[in-house]
Amino acid sequence: MNHNHQPLFRRAILGATGLLLASPALAQREFPSRPIRLIVPWLASAAADIQLRSLAQIATRHLGQPIIIENRAGASGILGAQLLASEAQGDGYLLTQLHNSALRVPFMMQRPPYDALRDFSFVIRLVGYSYGVVVRPDSPWQSWAQFVAHVKANPGKVSFGTAGVGTTQHVAMEQVARSAGLDWVHIPFRGGGDDVQALLGGNLDAVASSSLWAEMVQNGQLRLLVSFGEQRIARFPTVPTLRESGIDVAHTSPYGLVAPKGMDPGITRILHDALHRALHDPQHLALLERMDMPLAYLNSADYAASLPATLEEQRLVVRDLGLRM
Repeated sequence: MNHNHQPLFRRAILGATGLLLASPALAQREFPSRPIRLIVPWLASAAADIQLRSLAQIATRHLGQPIIIENRAGASGILGAQLLASEAQGDGYLLTQLHNSALRVPFMMQRPPYDALRDFSFVIRLVGYSYGVVVRPDSPWQSWAQFVAHVKANPGKVSFGTAGVGTTQHVAMEQVARSAGLDWVHIPFRGGGDDVQALLGGNLDAVASSSLWAEMVQNGQLRLLVSFGEQRIARFPTVPTLRESGIDVAHTSPYGLVAPKGMDPGITRILHDALHRALHDPQHLALLERMDMPLAYLNSADYAASLPATLEEQRLVVRDLGLRM
C-alpha cells in the first residue's frame, strides 16, 4: 500500500466505524416508526386485558405510534411468551405480558417451550392482581366458612372454574384444598371471563378469578366470599382474606411486559419510559383503583434481577402440588 494514502485510508476506516457505532443511536431516534404489537394472552374480558388496553392507549400518546392489542387466549396464558421466544431478536415492536403462570407452566411440561431467563428482554413490571372466589347471589353460601363446610360435607360435588390449569387462581385453590382437606372439582377455561359467564349461566358452583368480577359484585350480580391478597380488598372491606380464614395462602402475582431477547438497551429505555409515564397517569391509576390492582412497579434492570427468585418460587409450587400438564 502507498504510505501516502494511509491517513486517508485510516480516516475512511474510522468514518465507517463511526457510522457503525452510531447506528444503534440512530435506531433509537427513529423508534418507534410503526405500530407496536402487544400480545395479551387472555380473553378480551380478562382483568389484565382491561388494564393493558388502558396502559397501551395512554403510552401511545408518549410514543407517537399506536400499541395494538392482540389477544391470544388459551394454554394457561403462555401463548404470548411462546410466540416471543420464537423470535430471533427483539426490535421493540413485539411485546407480551409475562405473569407468574407463564413462569410456572414450563415447570409443568416435559418439554418447556421457552426459558424465561434466556428468551426475553425485560421492559417493565407493572401491577399485581386481586383474586377472590365468587358465587351467584342465589347460592346458599353467604360466607366462605359456609362454602367450605358445604364442600367438606359434599366431597367431589362442588365445582369451581379458573382461567386454566396452572394459573395462579388454580394454584391458590389447590393450596386451599390441601390446607383445609377439601375435595372439589376444578373446571379450567380458556383464560378469564368465560369462567364467570359459565358461573352466571348456572354451569359452575364458584369461580376463583382475578378482579374482573368486582363491578358485578358491587352490582349484586355475584357474591365475593374470600380474597387471596395480603390485605382485604379496599372496595370490599367486609370480605376476609384466606389468611384471616385460617388458610396460610396469599397471592397478588405481579406481572410486567417483556420483548424477545437481545433488544437494544436504548429501545428498552424508550419503551420503559413511555410505559412508566402511562402507568402513573391519573387516568390509568383510576382504572387500577376500580380493578383493585395494586401497583408493583420495577424498572427494567430490577425486573430482570427479580426473575431468578420468582422462578424458584414457581418451581417449588409445581413440585409441592405435583402439577402436570
